[in-house]
Amino acid sequence: MRKYDIAIVGATGLVGRTFQKVLTERNFPIDNITFYASERSAGTTLNFLGKDYTVVELKEENIHKFDFALFSAGGTISKEFAPIFAANGTIVIDNSSAWRMNEECPLVVPEVNPEDLEWHRGIIANPNCSTIQLLLPLKAIMRDFGLKKVVVSTYQSISGAGQKGLDQLYAEMSGDFSKTSKHQIYSNTMFHAVDENEQDWTNEEIKMIKESRKMLHDPDLDITVTCVRLPLQIGHAETVYIETNKELQRNQILESLLSMENLIVQDELNTETYPTPMQTAHLDEVFVGRIRKDLNNPHAFWMWVVANNIRKGAATNAVQIAEKMIEMKLL
Repeated sequence: MRKYDIAIVGATGLVGRTFQKVLTERNFPIDNITFYASERSAGTTLNFLGKDYTVVELKEENIHKFDFALFSAGGTISKEFAPIFAANGTIVIDNSSAWRMNEECPLVVPEVNPEDLEWHRGIIANPNCSTIQLLLPLKAIMRDFGLKKVVVSTYQSISGAGQKGLDQLYAEMSGDFSKTSKHQIYSNTMFHAVDENEQDWTNEEIKMIKESRKMLHDPDLDITVTCVRLPLQIGHAETVYIETNKELQRNQILESLLSMENLIVQDELNTETYPTPMQTAHLDEVFVGRIRKDLNNPHAFWMWVVANNIRKGAATNAVQIAEKMIEMKLL
């Protein structure tokens, strides 16, 4: 079996460290691996599969050809360095928002739109964490019944803000509010930053709307979103209202969702069986529960969707993209 040369850019960050865990757990066929980080972290040591590696400073003269480069270093870094890796013949899978809406870059969840990988030009975008988990059930319902309208509210872990968000939460939990910004996280709720073009909407809400339309190949999809951050350490949850093009029964909804790869149904409210963010701490699947027909609209129903935002919402989805490319013989 062929093995592959891998680069991890942003290797010392929260998602960068999770890349390493996921590659190990999934037995990804690695020949050589290189860890890149900023000048501040360069020279530190990371242990991977029992071997110590020195972190390399991310600068152009240190870049060479890899099979895959997994990026999680922020949009500014990605815009500067992803094209350099791609120009060297590397397939870049980027976790930032830098390339998601670029018409020349596929935006991919492997279970949803793997066919888009076929037209990549060296850079593939990893979607927003909240969009990834939403798209698995939406794809199933769209495929089987058609989507007329989607309304989403998110309940997002502060780990979506990275290590900085977690550090603020931990400090506030211990009574130290010196890291607190405009709003405290502990025992509170927060919204994301305002979108630069839509001043009444946050950037997270606009991302979810635009990304969903792109990956479902439906630019006119009627979807609206409200995104909220909670003082949770891991896991995102979403309430999702869906209107379909035809009336359907609950058993039809269940059958559709159960047919989706890596989507697990946990839905017995009378025994308190439903997914929670806490249970996703070490898991890669997307979970769905609270599936119920709307009381007023026979074409509509509700569901509750939960996933690990750092794993399936970031690192795991990126690794799965690489795995899918190998499977599809696109490398």
